[in-house]
Amino acid sequence: MPHTLTRWLPFLANTRTPFHSSDTANAPQAWHPAWLVVLVSVWLATACNVPLWREVAALPDHTGLRGASFGLAFAVIVAAGNVALLSLLAWGRGLKPALVLVVLMAALGTYFMLSYGIVIDASMLTNVLQTDVREAGDLLNWRLAATVLALAAPPLWWLLQRPVRPLGALRHVAHNGLLLLGAVVVLVASLLLVFQDFASTMRNHTQLRYLINPLNSVYALGHIATKPLRIDTSTMQPLGRDAQLGASYAGQTKPPLLVLVLGETARSANFGLNGYARPTTPLLSARSDLVSATNAWSCGTSTAASLPCMFSHLGRDGFEGRKTNSETLLDVLQHAGLAVLWVDNQSGCKGVCDRVAQTSTTALKDPALCPDGECSDPIMLKVLEERIAALPAEQRARGTVVVLHQMGSHGPAYYKRSDASLKRFGPECTSNALQECDQAQVVNAYDNSIVATDHFLNATIQWLETQADKAQTAMVYVSDHGESLGEGNLYLHGLPYAIAPDVQKQVPWITWLSPAMQSRSGVATACLQKDLAQRRITHDGYFHAVLGLMDVQSTVYQAEQDIYAPCRNTRQAPMAATTAPNTAHARS
Repeated sequence: MPHTLTRWLPFLANTRTPFHSSDTANAPQAWHPAWLVVLVSVWLATACNVPLWREVAALPDHTGLRGASFGLAFAVIVAAGNVALLSLLAWGRGLKPALVLVVLMAALGTYFMLSYGIVIDASMLTNVLQTDVREAGDLLNWRLAATVLALAAPPLWWLLQRPVRPLGALRHVAHNGLLLLGAVVVLVASLLLVFQDFASTMRNHTQLRYLINPLNSVYALGHIATKPLRIDTSTMQPLGRDAQLGASYAGQTKPPLLVLVLGETARSANFGLNGYARPTTPLLSARSDLVSATNAWSCGTSTAASLPCMFSHLGRDGFEGRKTNSETLLDVLQHAGLAVLWVDNQSGCKGVCDRVAQTSTTALKDPALCPDGECSDPIMLKVLEERIAALPAEQRARGTVVVLHQMGSHGPAYYKRSDASLKRFGPECTSNALQECDQAQVVNAYDNSIVATDHFLNATIQWLETQADKAQTAMVYVSDHGESLGEGNLYLHGLPYAIAPDVQKQVPWITWLSPAMQSRSGVATACLQKDLAQRRITHDGYFHAVLGLMDVQSTVYQAEQDIYAPCRNTRQAPMAATTAPNTAHARS
């Protein structure tokens, strides 16, 4: 056992050996649990924090001797923080499993932070926990295995070779308490030595706090685990139970049919329709009957954050600070008496569609649209009429809202998101380890996925046009968040909103209204084309925009949040028919 640390931490010194057989002299020396904690913590603070130290080394105001001193003190702070955390886990037979788990978690975190430039917070871990098998498969590659092996194998091999000295319960508590106290003292002392620089750095470079591995993952897990203490998840607050259908439903001859397409990982900057130099949206760009908002912004930088937020009435700030969960936009539409259907070609609706009709296309077997076990987005249109027909006839007679949840441009395997016939840009990056490819190849693969979305949206509009004889139709397409494609060595999405680049937050928002829907809603496409050309809009307005388009009257609707309201003239009710649907339907 190293004598220097023993001198400073006497509780680490040998005590009476637990072995009593005649072979005690030949038995390997048992290690005090604290030694394992300290040495594993040093490994975590150094080898498993390469992304952090790379960022610290690149700071412009930390050079020379002062910068080196800051870096050394920062490393001691991280190591001491690891010791403090692990001292809480150093209990008997659970010690080694706990250390193995932490080392593996740190190795995985290091790989993803190094490879994609991400940071780890509660939102990122929520994405991980909600990832399905298909999405997880897109992340597996030899680099991941090699990185985990390099960072985890040495300490784990060493750890498994070390016998651990058993301690009595009281001694265990005392020694762990001393270890925790020592770690805190070292941490505070190191912090005081560089406090001015440390405080300034963490204030001006907030991303660093999300790179401290594995404390970032542990904190994020704790934040997720304690969510029920901050948000009452046991109850669901009712919303819009007063919802009723407005005057446009009086005597209607054709019910409205609104398709809400939820894009995945589509960033506005790569849409030709929005001024991108490449023709990624040739079909939509050729149409003169739709509107593309070029200044639209998301609720979050991940599906798990944005999807529940955009279907909420609270807006981004209110949703993040909520104390309880409540019903969503889809519930309000259903309360008003409309038929509502969620069609999913991805990993679920994150609770948004729990109380309405829903179907998934991910397990369908279609030789043309589902090669290699993954269905492309057009599969949703193939099953759509059948799924709508299965909804209650009384509700369909009033009107229908359908949500199509795309696979879209989900990464990192962008090349999988476009059919061979739609690959206009090459060569593509055909690896899920994006750092293996030139950035141009990554962009090519991503842009081809936008071409596929262009074809899907155009096909959706064409399908809606075929329904004109029996419905007044419209489509609204909005992506949940954007994506980083290697700019600043960042890939994918999910950075904390405050530090995320604009490409992860600026999203496409496209509206198509049939002539019949324009007349019904009083919203003219020509007006929207002028009004939404540059006006800043956000997901906060999505809830109210949909209610406004569908003429659903409720106290939860706010006209000032409805992005279509400035272009809405007096609604023009259709000509009277012999019978009218119930316009006062509401669920009590």
